This record gives sequence, structure tokens and C-alpha cells, in this order.
Amino acid sequence: MSIAKLEEDLQTLSTHESFARFIETVYSLREEAIASMFESDKDQVQQISGTILAYDQLLKMVNWNALQARHTGRLHNDL
Repeated sequence: MSIAKLEEDLQTLSTHESFARFIETVYSLREEAIASMFESDKDQVQQISGTILAYDQLLKMVNWNALQARHTGRLHNDL
């Protein structure tokens, strides 16, 4: 899949509230992973860091801040 097509698909998806709720869940999972780092040993921290990085990449790809702004008032975790 080309990057242009992926960007077009993400733009289309971003108009749907259900997609915004899904990405909001990804954001919440990222926050939970960050919180769990404080209770983890060294090996777990490395694994959790990888998970957080994956969440970050997805949130960046879908432009979470813009998506959140577009759906303000309809999402549970308005920040």
C-alpha cells in the first residue's frame, strides 16, 4: 500500500466517531503502559518501552491531537 493511499484512508477514517473511540482506546492503553513502568523490573521496562513506542507510532500516524480535537465532546478522555 502506498503512503499516499494510507494517508487518504486515515483521513477518511478520522471523520468517523467510532474510529476516534478506537484510537482513544489506544491512547488509554499507552497511558496504562506508562503507569505500569513504575512497578516493573528492568526486563519488563524494556518490553513495556517497546509497547509504548508502538502506541506512539500509531497515535502519530493517525494524528491523535487533531482527531481528538475533531471529536471533542464525544470522546471519554477529552484532555
